[in-house]
Amino acid sequence: MKEYIEMAPVASMIFIITLVTSLYAFSNETVYRKFTLHPYSVSRGRELYTLITSGLIHKDWGHLFFNMLSFFFFAFTLEATVGHWQFGLIYLVSLVLSDLPTVAKHRHNQWYYSLGASGAISAVVFSFILFYPKAGMYLMMIPISIPAYIFGILYLVYCTYSSRYAQDGINHDAHFYGALSGILLTIMVYPQVIKLFLAAFGISV
Repeated sequence: MKEYIEMAPVASMIFIITLVTSLYAFSNETVYRKFTLHPYSVSRGRELYTLITSGLIHKDWGHLFFNMLSFFFFAFTLEATVGHWQFGLIYLVSLVLSDLPTVAKHRHNQWYYSLGASGAISAVVFSFILFYPKAGMYLMMIPISIPAYIFGILYLVYCTYSSRYAQDGINHDAHFYGALSGILLTIMVYPQVIKLFLAAFGISV
């Protein structure tokens, strides 16, 4: 654990805070309800803080486990690569940006709620892909790795399709816009990543 804290203190802090807050919210209905994003309220200037706090809690154990596992695999390496404040900026700003389209889409729906760190974690994954486009990644239920850039393409296609047609209660819009936010913010804070990405394919600029 000491190694991770020294290598990626910001990711370590986010990881611990998200775990603790999520576990606490599981047994505290007041915190769970207060931290959850309610687009209807946010669009009317109320509970704006939930754009952040909704990323600190999760629906259930499975939701928490999958998100934290994804965070663990990518966030620590990314922070060591891009820098500490840069990682923090990418994560926190993406957390907000990934939810803004959801607020706009559901601003008239009083019964819609959203929670989880998926948008920010999608940003982390796609920032990682920019740096390591040919790294091996796995799709669920498929026991062979595929290049990260192909994973990214398939992921965006899946999110687009699921946002339109899926009825699974998952906020696929947050996943999609989180991924796009991660790409844009990474380029903003680390412009050299474009050259690194192209160089991975033998393209020099």
